[in-house]
Amino acid sequence: MSETWFLILASAVLTYLTRVGGYLVLARLERVPPRLEAALDAVPAAVLTAIVMPVFMDGDMAEKVVIVLCAVFALRLSLLSTVIVGTILVALARAAGLA
Repeated sequence: MSETWFLILASAVLTYLTRVGGYLVLARLERVPPRLEAALDAVPAAVLTAIVMPVFMDGDMAEKVVIVLCAVFALRLSLLSTVIVGTILVALARAAGLA
């Protein structure tokens, strides 16, 4: 097996184990403590920030503009709509040679 396929398989197994492990830990609790619930509620925002901020800091001006526009769109549109619009805008900017 090549190293690439091994890494893909290992990543898949680790992803599966972390998801199942989280489910099993939470299933053992009768009630989720408020502090844990608050921490879990903060995870999506933290992940989104970890994905977006490096692009915002190191990206081209077109990517920065699209990120700001998506933040505005997110106030009015659903998450899926915002992602679709943002993807289209970045693709158009790159096709036009702006990014």
